[in-house]
Amino acid sequence: MAVPQGGIQQQLPRLTWRPMTVADLDAVAAIAVIGFPDHFEGRDLFENRLSLNPSGCFVLADGPGEPKGYMVAYPWRPDSAPALNTLLGGVPSDASVMYLHDLALHPDARGGGYPGVVVEQLAAASKAAGWPAVALVAVNDAAPFWARHGFVVRETPEMAAKLASYGSDARYMVRPL
Repeated sequence: MAVPQGGIQQQLPRLTWRPMTVADLDAVAAIAVIGFPDHFEGRDLFENRLSLNPSGCFVLADGPGEPKGYMVAYPWRPDSAPALNTLLGGVPSDASVMYLHDLALHPDARGGGYPGVVVEQLAAASKAAGWPAVALVAVNDAAPFWARHGFVVRETPEMAAKLASYGSDARYMVRPL
């Protein structure tokens, strides 16, 4: 039997986005370590965010299988971002944007166009719920990726000091809906 030129390529089952469950949290935390090695956030943080806004938490998986990616979003204040690896007591009463906290894929799931699907789902659901924008902090030189998905850099004095804790490449970005 001949091996195809370029070697054998592992085929993943068809992955889709589904709501995150508590059973997914160990896998989500493991993917976060891979995706954001310089911005540690533990399993308890993801459990906290899931309890705050379950409708904004998704995993990329083959049905009920182990997640190969995740996205976490929740209502938050504009021109602001929660401190890294900090548990939240609740959604602020003055929240007026949807905050996309994290989106990460396991390396095995990269290159399949999966992020665009869930970002568009989040944008549509946020708009339908009356949120005027989705905001995020882009790290790991990801600002060009987010720009392709409709986000623009927003520089504000309120965010300048906060962004320093995320690294020199961090950018606060907003996508109007």
